[in-house]
Amino acid sequence: MLGAVLLLSLSSLVALVPPPSAPPVPCKHCCDHLEPAEGSAAQPPTGMFSHVPEVRTYINMTILKGDKGDRGDRGTPGKAGQEGPPGSRGPAGSKGSKGEAGLSGDPCKVQYAAFSVGRRKSLHSLESYQALVFDTVFINLDDHFNMFNGKFLCHIPGIYFFNVNIHTWNFKETYLHIMQNNTEQAIVYAQPSDRSIMQSQSLMLELGLNDEVWVRLYKRERENAIYSDDVDVYITFNGYLIKASME
Repeated sequence: MLGAVLLLSLSSLVALVPPPSAPPVPCKHCCDHLEPAEGSAAQPPTGMFSHVPEVRTYINMTILKGDKGDRGDRGTPGKAGQEGPPGSRGPAGSKGSKGEAGLSGDPCKVQYAAFSVGRRKSLHSLESYQALVFDTVFINLDDHFNMFNGKFLCHIPGIYFFNVNIHTWNFKETYLHIMQNNTEQAIVYAQPSDRSIMQSQSLMLELGLNDEVWVRLYKRERENAIYSDDVDVYITFNGYLIKASME
């Protein structure tokens, strides 16, 4: 169609040019019938074209637009821009659902050691030292207290609390020691008096494995005794573990 339009445009323009074999046609104007005035310097018309018209081709580019082409390949990404300022804090989200229960942990290994014993018989000093032996059991976990020799044997190293209570004898001295193995750690003492009294001693000891704790009555060079009877328990010895060394 574009070719047809161009051909028609050129044909209309070329028709304005006379063929070379035809005789020249004089160009006339509306005032050519007038003769030049006498005495004027004007020349009469020559009867020929003064020049050939210039032919210029005009193409309307709007009718040359083709169909839309395919999308091109994606270009290389540009460099990342500078990091912007942090945004404002958003609203709190809704509460989530309860999670599943976790696996059970290992049970804590808690160690215990405790004893509480009593004596219902009186005791007088002899020529040598005597271990205070007990005949009544209140508490004796795992039999750590030996009722035959009156000694507590440490199976769990750690810090222990011990306490001894005695009843004095009228007019006699009371003289005992709390022993750790063969070492005197604390004394239980009362002077002779015409009235008997209750006497007590307490302490904490750090024990190692197989350490022994017991109560020793002093020997006869100092006349002393402790009192008890079959009705009431006047003499007690107690101990328990406060903290194991391996916890």
